[in-house]
Amino acid sequence: MFSKLKRRQFPKKTNKSYTSKTKSAHRLGERQMPLHEAMLYKKLEDKKVLCNLCGRKCIINDGGTGFCLVRKNKKGTLHSLVYAKAISACIDPIGKKPLSHFNPGALVMSIATVGCNFRCQFCDNWMISQKEKIAGRHFPPEEVVKATKENGCQGISYTYTEPTIFFEYAYDTAKLAHQVGFFNTFVTNGYMTPEAVKTIAPYLDAVTVDFKGGGDPDFYRDFSAVPSVEPIYESLKEMKREEIHIEITNLVVPKKGDSIERIQELAVWIRDALGKDVPFHLLRFHPDYQLTTIPSTSIKTLEKTHAALKEAGLNYVYIGNLPGHPYENTYCPNCNELLIKRFSFEITKWNLTKDMHCPACAQQIPIKGKLHTSGYAYPYALF
Repeated sequence: MFSKLKRRQFPKKTNKSYTSKTKSAHRLGERQMPLHEAMLYKKLEDKKVLCNLCGRKCIINDGGTGFCLVRKNKKGTLHSLVYAKAISACIDPIGKKPLSHFNPGALVMSIATVGCNFRCQFCDNWMISQKEKIAGRHFPPEEVVKATKENGCQGISYTYTEPTIFFEYAYDTAKLAHQVGFFNTFVTNGYMTPEAVKTIAPYLDAVTVDFKGGGDPDFYRDFSAVPSVEPIYESLKEMKREEIHIEITNLVVPKKGDSIERIQELAVWIRDALGKDVPFHLLRFHPDYQLTTIPSTSIKTLEKTHAALKEAGLNYVYIGNLPGHPYENTYCPNCNELLIKRFSFEITKWNLTKDMHCPACAQQIPIKGKLHTSGYAYPYALF
């Protein structure tokens, strides 16, 4: 099935919504856009507000912004400064998120705004996540859904920065997307409140929750300016209750956040709280932003950590950012049959029955959705 696909094949169709003529109209519309009132906040005395969107729960004075820099209190009303203001829109293979057990082979429209509620010193999207000036192109929910259809995608992913901080934009887009049959996914640091999870849950089908340094509180405090990691675990438990498909990543940072014991502890928590079938992706670190003197994670470290996580009882452990490695693949946890062979974001071999069982031993493999044979294995940008 996949042998005929070309690794660098791209859709011929272009998004007609973004001609040079309409770009000017979008910029004009951007200047005229009214402020958009935020969701999930509480009015306090003296025109202060309490933002209940992420685990920081910022109390914001009149005229001030939250830690994310994109939610502003104006006279006692909290507003989103980035509603419908996308800084990036790309077509991605779903494996880039990564999501390995959710609609494999699908294409997703990926959108982001500026801003983040973390300050990761190693962020590879720091140009937009740490941008202090509000910027972006007017790309309202209905246009996102339209572009998703025109570009042959099966879903929308809210990603690159932190979807929690553009929650209202994501919520309205996701709701429209469901109405026309598209799925929605978040790529998130997981630092949202249970109330935020409950609010988006009817329209959120899958999440990739990105851990760093095995969830070590000291690592988060020193390298991401995060005061406590507990909100991430509370958020994950709520996602589980809401039956959202969950996959976990963990960035293995050499010398700073590569303790195998600590990562194994995280794996045990995932196993016990979320289930042994939750896919766990070990991501190779690459020097970036403010951590350019630390080398890439060694293959040996990744393989040792992989073995420790399998020993901890997780059935599906992957190594990411290392194209061609055998642990990019999916194997049957019962008989070790090769089920899905991958190269980076590309599926090169599919060896599952139509109802997602191992063909060798009939083990049920927990894959949500269906196989999509679009054949596109590389991302490309709309803007």
